Amino acid sequence: MAVRPRLILASTSPYRRELLARLGLPFETLRPGTDEAVLPGETPTELVRRLAIAKATDIAARHPDAWVIGSDQVAELDGHPLGKPGGRDGAIAQLGAMSGRAIAFRTGLALCRGQQCLSTIDTTTVRFRPLTADEIARYVDAEQPFDCAGSFKCEGLGISLFEAIDSRDPTALVGLPLIETARLLREAGFAVP
Repeated sequence: MAVRPRLILASTSPYRRELLARLGLPFETLRPGTDEAVLPGETPTELVRRLAIAKATDIAARHPDAWVIGSDQVAELDGHPLGKPGGRDGAIAQLGAMSGRAIAFRTGLALCRGQQCLSTIDTTTVRFRPLTADEIARYVDAEQPFDCAGSFKCEGLGISLFEAIDSRDPTALVGLPLIETARLLREAGFAVP
């Protein structure tokens, strides 16, 4: 019987953990020690690629026998990244800025072991319907999406904020694009399914 490669998710996000579990592979989760600050002049696409790779390589350097998945997501508003709001005021401000607009959500994904690293970017466009201040406040108070890039949970009540979602992969908006994750895992030798 072939030995199954060790797999680590470089994240303690419950959303990413739940998504990766759908693929039916055993995995561990570890928190990467990655500084997520935006570098001067860095585009949202460059940011999520760099952070996904940095998270994966941080853990891979300490566990050279394992394949490590790193992922990061930002919303792109007028060419600038919007990350997690951090609290109620930040979430209200983010949703107010996105009201009535189409926003690109960039999700960086990396799968690394040793010096080998596979990576990709998924882009999902969310069209927000025009939102009133009362709707935004009610939503934020109901779901408290303070740990979510863009201040919503599309798998919950946040779906009521949208007119449409344009995506190749519906799981990308939650934080881990499983179509691309499965593809990278197959490239690395995992049997998926």
